[in-house]
Amino acid sequence: MNPADEILDIVDENDEVVGQAPRGEATARGLRHRCVFIEARDPAGRLFVHRRTATKLNFPSYHDMFVGGVVGTGESYDEAALREAEEELGVSGLPRPTPLFKFLYEGPGHSWWSYVYEVRCDLPVRPQVEEVAWHTFLTDAELEERLGAWTWVPDGLAAHHRLRRFRAGGGAGSPA
Repeated sequence: MNPADEILDIVDENDEVVGQAPRGEATARGLRHRCVFIEARDPAGRLFVHRRTATKLNFPSYHDMFVGGVVGTGESYDEAALREAEEELGVSGLPRPTPLFKFLYEGPGHSWWSYVYEVRCDLPVRPQVEEVAWHTFLTDAELEERLGAWTWVPDGLAAHHRLRRFRAGGGAGSPA
């Protein structure tokens, strides 16, 4: 199936389902839907970082410090988090990602409820070629050095800043 044809739940400002639409239409019309962001770390604690393929519907060829994607119609956030992490990392048998917090991302022409997770990946990764053009594992310090130098997906960057505040005890609800 073409990713643009995938059916998504369209949700309101309270994350309640108000309808369904194909992903391409939801993207084109800026309809609010659901997404998951999974921070994946290797056994050494390094973070999986990648550059998205040029064929992605949103933010093609941008860098991202999360794996993840849209939540399909009738799918739970938890189900989507495990599915997306395994698909993008190219592994099976991951532990269930740990849910951390949810926030409403709103950017120019984009709006989605975003659930942030974390998972440790002890398996060798074989990233999905349709999703990931390049990847590496970075320490937190190495990531921080690249934040101003690379072009990052804006929703992932917002989730990253919220995750840093969350881990520092400041909560995740305030804007990035």
